[in-house]
Amino acid sequence: MKQIRCPLNGLRNIDEFVYGGEYHPVTETADTDSRQWARQVFFHRNPAGLVIEWWCHAPSSYWFLAERDTRSNEMLRTFTLEAFLAMKDAAQ
Repeated sequence: MKQIRCPLNGLRNIDEFVYGGEYHPVTETADTDSRQWARQVFFHRNPAGLVIEWWCHAPSSYWFLAERDTRSNEMLRTFTLEAFLAMKDAAQ
């Protein structure tokens, strides 16, 4: 059975997880109109390759991010939102 390493609960069966969609930062400003807002919320790239996605460990309701290769469906790594944002800031 396929397993995912939850940052809080460790290695668990995939049956315990719920997919939450691709991670993408949403920028809301005072001049954002409905069309721009809808584009940010509903239109995603859906690339073949590496993506960062939201996942939830259902029994504990714990949300985290995972890096997954959509070509092979392989989970490469998982991290908390805080760790991901710190990693992004360090790379800039």
